[in-house]
Amino acid sequence: MAGPIAKLLEVSLFREWKKFQRNRHCNLIGKVELIDIREPYEYKSGSIKTAKNIPMGNLLADPNKYLIKEKTYYIMCQSGARSGRTTKKLAKQGFTVINVAGGMGSYSGKKRK
Repeated sequence: MAGPIAKLLEVSLFREWKKFQRNRHCNLIGKVELIDIREPYEYKSGSIKTAKNIPMGNLLADPNKYLIKEKTYYIMCQSGARSGRTTKKLAKQGFTVINVAGGMGSYSGKKRK
């Protein structure tokens, strides 16, 4: 096989965050590259503290500026729709990306404001 093979996975944010709520250490938060592709005004209204804000348009316009193909990134938005479209496009370009389905709308943990 030539080059890295990108995986496109769907993660049910609701299911995963429900697990995190039972585990006070939130094992995944802070250990994965989490990118919030919402617009800055959406991000400022509340986000996960370890999420990096890169608006969808910026990320898709120049993904090599923000991503390294050898890393895995979790991509999220408000509902999972934008992140779903974005992960499909990035995966076709050889990036390993995981769509956080359900997005911030289904996250019930502590948010950074």
